Amino acid sequence: MPINRGGPDHSPETPRTTRNPNQDRETLRRVIGVFGPYRAQIGVIAFAILVSSAIGLVNPLLLKQIIDHAIPSRDMSLLNLYVALMIVAPIAAGLIGVGQTYLSNRVGQAVMRDIRLKLYSHLQGMSLSFFTNTRVGEIQSRLSNDVGGVQSVLTNTAASIVANLTTVISTVVAMALISGRLTLLSFALLPIALYLTQRVGQTRRRLSGQTQRSMADMSSMVEETLSVSGVLLTKTFGRQSQEIERFGAENDHLSGLQLRQQMVGRWYFMTVGTFFAIAPALAYWLAGRSIISSGSSAALTIGDLVAFTTLQARLFFPLGALLNIQIDIQGALALFERIFDYLDRPQEIIDAPDAVTLDPLRVEGHVAYNGVHFRYGEAAASNGVVDDKGEKRPWTLEGISFEGRPGELIALVGPSGAGKTTLTYLLARLYDVEHGSVSIDGHDVRDVTLESLGSVIGAVTQETHLYHASVRDNLRYGRPEATDDELIAAAKAAAIHDRIMELDLGYDTVVGERGFRLSGGEKQRLAIARVILKDPRVLILDEATSAL
Repeated sequence: MPINRGGPDHSPETPRTTRNPNQDRETLRRVIGVFGPYRAQIGVIAFAILVSSAIGLVNPLLLKQIIDHAIPSRDMSLLNLYVALMIVAPIAAGLIGVGQTYLSNRVGQAVMRDIRLKLYSHLQGMSLSFFTNTRVGEIQSRLSNDVGGVQSVLTNTAASIVANLTTVISTVVAMALISGRLTLLSFALLPIALYLTQRVGQTRRRLSGQTQRSMADMSSMVEETLSVSGVLLTKTFGRQSQEIERFGAENDHLSGLQLRQQMVGRWYFMTVGTFFAIAPALAYWLAGRSIISSGSSAALTIGDLVAFTTLQARLFFPLGALLNIQIDIQGALALFERIFDYLDRPQEIIDAPDAVTLDPLRVEGHVAYNGVHFRYGEAAASNGVVDDKGEKRPWTLEGISFEGRPGELIALVGPSGAGKTTLTYLLARLYDVEHGSVSIDGHDVRDVTLESLGSVIGAVTQETHLYHASVRDNLRYGRPEATDDELIAAAKAAAIHDRIMELDLGYDTVVGERGFRLSGGEKQRLAIARVILKDPRVLILDEATSAL
């Protein structure tokens, strides 16, 4: 029977909700808010865009002057001046554009950095229950795919909106001064285009959310099956073909979503693009008809017509870009919502406002459990934890009381699932008790700063975790300033020094992902050496010698 890991359209971590305008506005407000620390740089960018857009109007207007005045009057000095200005203008605009692009990307990358750091920091503060209920691939997808997906919006779109909007406004004003009637003709289909843009954007946004959920499912699948432990499981159970088939199905689903996302609105863009292409021809026909029929008394000159169509060509690209950006923003908002979804999740285990800091040098290590009640659930701090049937979940721990004095060794004995590991989690404050208290030296662990609590507690858990780094770096994880002599002493105390010296590079040998270059017993001994090196006041051993 296949394992149900959640389908691509109903990820448990991302419930589907009905869109509403207020939620959209709030999301957009928060997106704009991330640019707050960079107001000064944004002001410089906006000024550069305004100057560049103003310079962009110079050439069409100079072209009109050349056709209507310099050439008919055979004035070479005037012609030379206009041509020189037409050469200088794009050079100046180009130089300003390079500076503006650099500053825009710099601000965008800084905002990206801030979002990644804020999201990662927030996740570091989440309780253990969040990570036990959320797939690693889903978390990785939010940090990489979702944040990466909004990168172009942050680095390019904001500046592009200002630049294109400024260009459109200034160009329309210049066109209207030449011919109001032709200007109105140029915007004849704009209301329809705006309506279709909104519809296409909504569809793109919905598909963007589905695509990101599918990418998260695929990331989780890769994490599960291509990690060392996943590969071992797959190969030893002969499930390679089934996993390839499952990956292929998910891959096909993702590919289909991405194709739909790319193709949505293509007919719309083709129609708008065609109108933009034929609009100059219509302008030439109407203006030419007016000039031919009216002769020298025509309201438009040939210079006006050339300048107008040049401005018209300059208008359509930024106008089309603005319509396309509006659609891209809709897709980006779906990604921002997924990012904000994690940022809005409360951190259940946090420092109390008046939390005290434990001094590792003064802590004696007196541990006391007093009437501890605890059960697992999304709202473990309340009295209303219920299961799927609406019934209260049973207590995992109920009325537990005992103490451990400094220097004592306390052994917790019980069958599997009795709550032995849970008791140690409460001491390290990976979870909070519902009733009762857990204290160190008379301080309730809920009234102690998490950082200082971590500094006085050391733990070797059932599942040893080692980083893809050297033996030396793994041992120094809890005490980076430890000397080589202290490192070796800790390794000898854990009876692992001789084995380390047999490795290719000794203490500089990289242990591999999760330490898979070592045996289970060797990993446990390294974990014991690591906690010995830390020298905590309270030591937790959770079946730490099961592989020895």
